[in-house]
Amino acid sequence: MEEKVIHIVVPENKNKERIDTFLSREIAHVSRSQIQRLIRENRVRINGESVKSRHLIQPSEEIEVIIPKSRPIDLKAEKIKLDIVFEDEHLLVVNKRAGMVVHPAVGNHSGTLVNALLAYIPDLASGHGFRPGIVHRIDKDTSGLLVIAKSDRIHRELSKQFKAKTTKRTYQALVWGKIKNGKGTIKTHLARSIRDRKKIAVSTMGKEAVTHYKVLDRYGFITHLSLNLETGRTHQIRVHCAHMGHPIFADQTYGGGGRQTHGLKKNDATFALELLEILKRQALHAKTLGFEHPVTKKPLLFDSELPKDMQTVLDRLVKVK
Repeated sequence: MEEKVIHIVVPENKNKERIDTFLSREIAHVSRSQIQRLIRENRVRINGESVKSRHLIQPSEEIEVIIPKSRPIDLKAEKIKLDIVFEDEHLLVVNKRAGMVVHPAVGNHSGTLVNALLAYIPDLASGHGFRPGIVHRIDKDTSGLLVIAKSDRIHRELSKQFKAKTTKRTYQALVWGKIKNGKGTIKTHLARSIRDRKKIAVSTMGKEAVTHYKVLDRYGFITHLSLNLETGRTHQIRVHCAHMGHPIFADQTYGGGGRQTHGLKKNDATFALELLEILKRQALHAKTLGFEHPVTKKPLLFDSELPKDMQTVLDRLVKVK
């Protein structure tokens, strides 16, 4: 990875705030401690001058952050079975299983989708660092469809579609509680949580995130939803569902775990705990994916079945409805 320079202009209406706090929220995947280290190394400058972590930012200040080269991750090809939904000479669409990390990172150097792809298509190793072929991502414990580019040119063309928001991404989820409205839109701003850097939170200082949802069915203490992404922020659906008071079933990170059973009747609570044992990850699946083929220009739309764990929970819910 080459040295990266990030330029940020402080908004006109921004209140005074420590620069390390401000930047840790503005720059994804960079913690406050990492920002402080960059400041100590004189890699953070305002109007060309080095600053201290305690500096209070002012409106219109121009901040330059220099991210140094990182040590490359040794990408290894691993023969891991892939669920391929579509493939041609330019791209492929895969149905990722829950529990699989999309690409290698600290703590996950093997067993990822990228490791499997490198064994299947060795040429993917060029042009994309430690994310060869990866155009978009879904969380480790979210299952569903992903498009993979076989060349740098196809990667660029597909990335343009995601940036322009012309792709179609529909998810299905099971959430806690009974949602009254048949459909709706959740619109907030999301940023990395100040309290827990591994989490995303609703924040006035974050980037706009828009999710449209439709109720597919209701099962007492669980609602089955279809959700369309207008934007694609990290953990967007999980945070939005929690924000409207209906966290995704079995999502331990965003309040969808066992504590939700405390307000239920005894029989319902027992049943809910049984379902949680079946589904030991957030009940979220990237079910539909649509985009324009970068070469043929034909619209492509792919659909996938719900994975076994989610379908088993739904089948159990149907029997007691």
